[in-house]
Order: sequence, then structure tokens, then C-alpha cells
Amino acid sequence: MPVVFCVERDGQGGGCFWYNIKVMAEENKEKLLEVEEVRQRIEDLKRRVGEMADYIKVEERRTKLAGLEEQQASADFWNNQAKAREVIAATNAERAYVVPFDALTKTVEDAGVMLELAEMEEGPAQQAALKDTLGECAKADEYFGKLRLQSLLGGKFDQCNVFVKLHAGQGGTEACDWVQMLYRMYQRYAEDQGWKVEEYDRQEGEEAGLKDVYFRVEGPYAFGMLKAERGIHRLVRISPFDANKRRQTSFASMETVAEINEEIDVEIKDEDLRIDTYRSGGAGGQHVNKTDSAVRLTHLPTGIVVACQKERSQHMNKEKAMNMLRAQLYEYYEDQKKAEMDRFYGAKSENGWGSQIRSYVFCPYTMVKDLRTECETSDVNAVMDGHLQPFIEAWLQMKAK
Repeated sequence: MPVVFCVERDGQGGGCFWYNIKVMAEENKEKLLEVEEVRQRIEDLKRRVGEMADYIKVEERRTKLAGLEEQQASADFWNNQAKAREVIAATNAERAYVVPFDALTKTVEDAGVMLELAEMEEGPAQQAALKDTLGECAKADEYFGKLRLQSLLGGKFDQCNVFVKLHAGQGGTEACDWVQMLYRMYQRYAEDQGWKVEEYDRQEGEEAGLKDVYFRVEGPYAFGMLKAERGIHRLVRISPFDANKRRQTSFASMETVAEINEEIDVEIKDEDLRIDTYRSGGAGGQHVNKTDSAVRLTHLPTGIVVACQKERSQHMNKEKAMNMLRAQLYEYYEDQKKAEMDRFYGAKSENGWGSQIRSYVFCPYTMVKDLRTECETSDVNAVMDGHLQPFIEAWLQMKAK
């Protein structure tokens, strides 16, 4: 409540001047404090920009990016398409650092200019200008968050595209439906990230859903992000396939492997490979189901199986399947060298009770909880629509410690 003072003029009680003296003083003090606080906020942002520049080696990345862009501008760039794709992927990886850093620098500079303009204003105009300046500071914090996430993705293949396999575990038809739900969730997540999803193969469930689905995700740091999702995913809900409306628990596994470039040598002997062809299924027009264009490759020494039915040409399907097999074999052999076979293809966790990395509960309450990081949310619908970033970032931060 305002505190006012009555002042007598010339010692006479003939008139009183009412002044909000204390309130006016407090308002002026508050404005000065706001200006100073915003100034300190901007100075802190400038300091953090300098630290981030050193941490991510932005000038080295800028030089590398310029060289890659120069390669793309050459007339013979597309003569070797495989090499061209590698250059484009490397370019996108460097841009993923440089572009947000430049946007961050400009945002902080703009905030400084806006503060100078705010100091020239008075009253409500100054308050509005300071509010806008704080908005720019908040935008800078968002860029810092993106760069911080990028700094966690320093693995050998983190910037690569990724092959993903979803497989139904315990739960019968319910598990097949769960695979289809997860597939949609990852498609939505990829869409939010600006990535491209290319389906290679699928096996339909007997009644509903999918037993298996193989797909490729193309985009900067697709493997680095989605490797956080590798493991067993558990669903608890009232089953739509149960006439008695009982609560059911089902499981699905998610496997990821980085798409490696052709410079990495993985030996695949002809005698170690079994090639099966079959008619592709699903959408695809008149060509589908008329020729044996789909290809399934089995690597006999390891038992690794990959398949592709996306292309109309058997040759093209075989080429895509071979790329996927090479990637899986590379990771398999790397794990052997490290004696950590259980990480990917050795002593895998059972696709069932007690092995899950994350639980999705739809009933009797709603919650998604990651058992590795304790990250959780009650907004199940948002997660199923692809809002996975909090879980992925929590896992990356845990691994970085």
C-alpha cells in the first residue's frame, strides 16, 4: 500500500500537498536495479560465449566448414556420390556447432544494444525495453543449451546416421502393437529434429502391429542421440485386445548401430553370407508382391540378420542391406575387441521382465520413467508424440560424468 506524507505550506494548515514520496523513491530504485541486473546478465553471457568458443573450438570448426563448403562448390563434386554424401554429412556436423554459436553471438550483441537503448528511456518505455532485452537473453540461453548438448556428442560415430531395429518381446499381440507405437514415436522425434526416416523392412504382427521393423534415420548426430534409446522399453496399459479390459504389460527392444562410411574396412566373405530373396509386402504400387525384390542377408558366423524391401530393384535392396550388415558387423567386432559383447550383440538383456531401461505407464496412472537416469514425466501423450529430448539429454549427461 502506498505511504504518503502531508506537507504544510509556510507552516500553515491551509493546504496539503500529497506526495507518494516513498513509493516514487522505491520505483526509481527498482528501475536502477533492473538495469544493473540486465547489464550483469549480459556480461555473464559474454563471458560464457568466450568459454564456449574455446570449449567447442569454434574457429577450428569454422575453418573446416569453409573447406568442406569449398569442396561442395567444385564442379566434379557429385562424380563420386558416396564421397559426396560423406562430405555433406561432415558439413552438417560442423554447421551444427557453428550456426548456433554464431546465432548465440549475435543474440548477445543484440541484447547489449537493446540495453543501451533502454538506458536512454524513462518510465514505462524503459520497462518495456528492458523486458525485450531479457527476452534476448532468454533466447541466448536456448542457444547455450543446444551447444551444451552438442558438446556431449563427441563419440567416434555420434555425428553419423543410424540404423534402428525395433523388435517385439514378451506380450504377444500387445507387444507387436507396442512396436508400432514406438516406431511412430521415433518417427515423430526424427521429424522434430529435421531428420529423414527411411524404412528398410518390416514384419507384420499376426493380429496387429509389427513383429519387427528396420529403418534408417538420416541427420546430423542421429546416432549420437538415438543411441541413448537402445534397450528394452516396457508398456503398461489396459489392453485394447483384451475383451475383459485387463491391464497388460508388454516389451519391445530398440537396437541402434551407426552407419559407417566406406573407408572403414569390414571383411564379409562370400562363404559366410546367406542371401535370401522374397516378395516385398506393404505399400508400393503395382510392383509390390510381383517379383522377389526383397533381400535378407544372414551372416553365418555371427548370426546377424538384416533385410531390405524398400527398393523395387533386388540389386538396390541388396546394396542397402549390405550397408546395414557392414555397420552391424563393425560394431560387433569392436565390442569383441573391448570384451564388452553384452553391450550390443553378446549377452543381450532378455526382452522382458526386469530388463527395461524405461517404463511407459498408461494405467492406473500416467508416467514415463527412465530407470537409468530417474528422468520422468507424467505427460505420456507428449512422449508418444516424440518429446524425447529430456530423456536423451539426461542420459548423455549421465554418460559424460
